[in-house]
Amino acid sequence: MTPQRLAYAFFMLLSFGVFLEAYRRMPKPVGLLALPAWKRLVLTLAGFIGGSLGARLPFTWSDAGIWLAAGKTITTGLIGAYVGIELTKFALGVRVKTGDAYALPLALALAVGRWGCYFNGCCAGVATSLPWGVDFGDGVRRHPTQAYESFFHLSLALLLWEMLRRDAFRFQRLKLYLIAYGVYRFLTEFIRPEPVWWFELTYYQWVALVLIGGLAIQWLFDRRLALAAQFGEGL
Repeated sequence: MTPQRLAYAFFMLLSFGVFLEAYRRMPKPVGLLALPAWKRLVLTLAGFIGGSLGARLPFTWSDAGIWLAAGKTITTGLIGAYVGIELTKFALGVRVKTGDAYALPLALALAVGRWGCYFNGCCAGVATSLPWGVDFGDGVRRHPTQAYESFFHLSLALLLWEMLRRDAFRFQRLKLYLIAYGVYRFLTEFIRPEPVWWFELTYYQWVALVLIGGLAIQWLFDRRLALAAQFGEGL
């Protein structure tokens, strides 16, 4: 195994450890703690499996054998994890909000994990003349988009910590984080070497728009439910 691949594997394992430790230390919503341990475990596994499948989905269109090979993307992985947990909650009859417990650990884990891509030389941006451009082995100085994204997730982790401290955006922190990531990914696609897919936008820009729109609709629906409960209105 090359040093680059070793570094990639190290940071992936480290990010997984960071997620588990941060999740262990996070205060859990009362509704989540009230669930049986097996249901909490199933929800976590659903997020992991959904994220793994979602992360590889875009690559299967060109090569079905990619399921057993390298190649994954965070954007569709986050969607897969979110959908996997929501579908599992529906199947198990779980109605409590669980996202707050995952938002901060996820942001910290991704802040660490993106450095694996940096040292592996994958996921780099387009060529740049800026002084912080990095040559990832092809003789071209490129935007270190992996580092940009790491700083983004770290910044969101700090913001989520402040929300937790102030008890702000309760039950909506994961949605807020994912919407912010969708906006970030849409904008940074302009400095990524991705081909235009449809209407002058890349595939991942369309995925980001779906992520933003879907979560915004769910947030509005949650607000409607909260208002109905507060004023005793029927749905």
